Amino acid sequence: MVQPKAVAVFCGSSMGTRPDYLQVASALGETLAVRGITLVYGGASVGLMGAVADAALAAGGSVVGVIPEALLAKEIEHRGLTELHVVGSMHARKEMMAARADAFIALPGGLGTLEELFEVWTWAMLGYHNKPCSLLDVGGYYDRLAGFLDHAVTEGFVRESYRRMLLVHDDPGALLDAIAAYEPPRVAKWIEPAQS
Repeated sequence: MVQPKAVAVFCGSSMGTRPDYLQVASALGETLAVRGITLVYGGASVGLMGAVADAALAAGGSVVGVIPEALLAKEIEHRGLTELHVVGSMHARKEMMAARADAFIALPGGLGTLEELFEVWTWAMLGYHNKPCSLLDVGGYYDRLAGFLDHAVTEGFVRESYRRMLLVHDDPGALLDAIAAYEPPRVAKWIEPAQS
């Protein structure tokens, strides 16, 4: 088992409608700090993003934020981080977060959270990296997404080995243990020949 040194967390810039979203985001931040794992995230002070950062900092952890200039102008950046990097675009943000992290966790969130997770997971499927990608599923938030992914396997659009690459747990500690034990599949990406 190899514990990651830094984990990128993707999550909502809002709190959602249920108190357990905040509770698990805070638990994740604290757990990362207690294990000596640096939190890499989007640099905001609002929503679950702010909650995971605040919890990690309160537990003595190191927190690296990466925020685009456009969001900095809205004054939502977190001003108490270990490091805050201001970048020119969302693309640059994702690139820096991916480079700084050894693994990726998605907490509940909206379209941005899903887009960030699916991009790094696609990179893993294409062999651009071997870092684990995961969902911290709070109260079944991602159940329907997991069901759709299983459907995509059944319909022949996603390989079973790629589906298994996405780790899913509902407990921060158990998820970090699974990340530490992760072994990437040794399967080359295939592209089917054109049908004549």
